Amino acid sequence: MPVEFLGIGGTNDGSETHPRSGGVFDKDYTLRLARAHEEFGWDRVLFAYGSSGPDPAQAAAYVAAKLDKLQILLAHRPNVSYPTFAAKTFATLDQLSDGKLTVHFITGGSDHEQQREGDYLTKDERYSRTREYIQIVKRAWTSEEPFDHEGEHYRFADFVLDVRPVQQPRPDVSFGGSSPAAYAAGGAEADIFCLWGEPLAQTAEQIESVKAAAKAAGRTDVPRIQVAFRPIIAPTEELAWEKAHRTVDAIKARTSGGQQLTRRHSLTNPENTGSQRLLAVAAEGERFDRALWTPTAAATGGAGNSNALVGTPETVAQALLDYYDLGVDILSARGYDMLGDTIDFGRHVIPIVREEVAKRDAAKAASAREVLAVDG
Repeated sequence: MPVEFLGIGGTNDGSETHPRSGGVFDKDYTLRLARAHEEFGWDRVLFAYGSSGPDPAQAAAYVAAKLDKLQILLAHRPNVSYPTFAAKTFATLDQLSDGKLTVHFITGGSDHEQQREGDYLTKDERYSRTREYIQIVKRAWTSEEPFDHEGEHYRFADFVLDVRPVQQPRPDVSFGGSSPAAYAAGGAEADIFCLWGEPLAQTAEQIESVKAAAKAAGRTDVPRIQVAFRPIIAPTEELAWEKAHRTVDAIKARTSGGQQLTRRHSLTNPENTGSQRLLAVAAEGERFDRALWTPTAAATGGAGNSNALVGTPETVAQALLDYYDLGVDILSARGYDMLGDTIDFGRHVIPIVREEVAKRDAAKAASAREVLAVDG
C-alpha cells in the first residue's frame, strides 16, 4: 500500500524548545515552511487549531493559493461554527486548493481550552456532537437536494450547498483519539484515524480497537491509520542522542517553574486519554523498540505529538517502517526546528521509507501473482 507523509503547517517558528521570533502569524515563514514540505517530498501539512491562534482555514487558503502540489489537512473544532457553515468553508477551500483538502475534526481534550470559546459540554457530550457534526458535513458535501436535520445537537431545514467540493464524492475526514469514545466515533465516521506515537505493541492494540469500532458501526471497510512522531536525526547515532538530550534540556528550561508550553495543556495533569497514555508509557521507560524515546513526551506533559524517534536517518526510517508493517500508511512527523528538520527529514528519511515500501509492495505483488499462477 502507498505511504504518505504529513508535516506541520506552522504559522511561526516557535516550538517547545524556543519561543517564536516574531508574530504568531508570520506570513513569510508560513509560506517558506510549506514550500519546504512541497519541495522535499512531503504529501500534506496540518494546519492546527488553538483557541488563541490564527484561523487555520485562512492560513491554509493562503498557502494553497501559492503552492501547486502540497495537500492540506485542516483541523477544525465543531464548537466554533455551525456544521452547515463549516461545510461551505471546507467546500470552498477544496475548490481553492483544487481538491487537496482533508478535514481533521477535533472533539477537544481539555475542558478549559474548550470553555475559552464558550463550549461547556462534557467530554462524552462533545464526542456525540462531533459524530453528528461529521454526519451533517458529509451529507452537505454529497446531497444534491435540500435536506432537513433534527438531531441531539443540531436542527435545520431545507439546506443544500451550492458550492461543492472538487473531490468526489467528498473530501476525506480525519479523526483522532485514544479513548473508547474516540474509537467509537472515529471508527464509525473517519476515513483516517490518527494516533500519537506509542510503542509498537500499544499501537497494534489501538489499531485493533479502531477496527473493532468500525465493525461495530456496521462498516465493511476500516479507517486508514496515521501515527505521529517527533524525529531527532543526525549523521551518527552518537550525534543523534546528543541532539536528543539537548532537545529535552531546552524543553525543560522553558517549562521550569511549571510554565506551560501551550495555553491548552497541563504539564502534570492532562485531561485527555492520549496524553495520559503517553505519560504512562514514559513512566515505564525511556526507550522502546528500535528508536522510540519518551523523555520529550514526559517533559511536555504528553502534549500532543511528543514521543521522539532518535537516530540516524537509516535508523529512524527503519523505525517508521516497523509501524508501516503494522498497517500504518500515513506517517506524521514534526521536528523541533520546524524548517530545518522538515528539510533534513525530507531529504534523508522520506526517500529511504518510500524505497523500502516500494520493495515491500513489489514483493507482495510478485507473491500474489505466484499464488494465482499455482491456483490457475
